[in-house]
Amino acid sequence: MQEGQDWVYSDVVKDHFLHPRNYLMGDESKFPYDAMGIVGNPICGDQMKMFIQVKDNKIVDLRWKTYGCASAIASTSALSEIAKGKTLEDALKISAKDIDDYLGNLPKHKFHCSILGHDALKAAIEEYKSKNK
Repeated sequence: MQEGQDWVYSDVVKDHFLHPRNYLMGDESKFPYDAMGIVGNPICGDQMKMFIQVKDNKIVDLRWKTYGCASAIASTSALSEIAKGKTLEDALKISAKDIDDYLGNLPKHKFHCSILGHDALKAAIEEYKSKNK
C-alpha cells in the first residue's frame, strides 16, 4: 500500500478477519450439527460451509468454514454472530446488506462475500427444514 492511501476495510471487518467468531476448527464431525449448507462462487473461488444446531425452531449454535479472502471470512464471522439465537424464519430475513452494515461496509467489489454468507445460512436452514418435515 502506498503512503497516504486509506485502508479499505473497516475496523470491524479487520477484527472479524483476525479474530473470527464461531469458526469450526478441525474435524467437522466433532460439532454435532443438525444441518449444513455449502455455497461457492466459481468466479472468485470463495467457498463457505455453515453448520447449524436448532432447538425449538431457533438457531442455538452455529459454526462455519470459509475458504476465501478477508471479506469472505469477516462476512461469515459476522453472520454467525447475527444469526445465533434467531428463529429460523428471522435468520432467513438476514440480508447481505444487514451483514455489510454490521461490518461497517465492505468495499463495493467485495459485497458479494456477504451474499455468499447469506446463501450458506439459507442452504443450511433449507436442509434442516427438508429433514424435519
